[in-house]
Amino acid sequence: MISNLRLAFSYGLTIFLSAFLLFQVQPIIAKMILPWFGGSASVWTACMLFFQMLLLLGYLYSHWVVRFLSPRHQSYLHMALLAASLLLLPLSPSADWRPVGGEDPTLRILGLLTMTIGLPYVVLSTTDLIQAWFARERPGVLPYRLFALSNFGSLLALAYPVLVEPVLPTRWQSLVWRSGLFVVFAALCAMLAWRGARCGQRDKAAESSIATPFSLRLK
Repeated sequence: MISNLRLAFSYGLTIFLSAFLLFQVQPIIAKMILPWFGGSASVWTACMLFFQMLLLLGYLYSHWVVRFLSPRHQSYLHMALLAASLLLLPLSPSADWRPVGGEDPTLRILGLLTMTIGLPYVVLSTTDLIQAWFARERPGVLPYRLFALSNFGSLLALAYPVLVEPVLPTRWQSLVWRSGLFVVFAALCAMLAWRGARCGQRDKAAESSIATPFSLRLK
């Protein structure tokens, strides 16, 4: 019973942090680049376009991984992406992306966001994959209750203008996001991925032990 509670807590906390950071990072990074490109509506539109495209990419990745990869390969691939995303931190855009003229900033903004936050954001948007792991590890238990935690994390992140922006400078917001919450999320997600790989190996071994006597009887 205790083990099941710990497992449910690990999945729940991972889902919550994923949703919270997913919505929290958008205003942080957009606010950091506003002084470079100006506060026009086109800057915010380009940022929203980028985040929506990567959110869709994360959903497509989750679907593809669950559909076409074995549990063990799902885990190894996702752990590799988590490790790569940690290498891209901190969330701090390089000054090399500052505009140098009066050209249309859209492509430069999309390139800046891709290099700064692209992979971490895709990793954060893979909550469907985490729910699929939960359903596989806890058969018979509905994973959809995790949506409630995801929605709560999203709503809490939307309180950014009231709870976070007036209290912390933008630089500190980035550092807290980098050094604390995202690292915790990545560690929890990697732990769940490792559990998934071990469960997949146990299931494969169990299938082999059942299939072997049957094949011998056929001979």
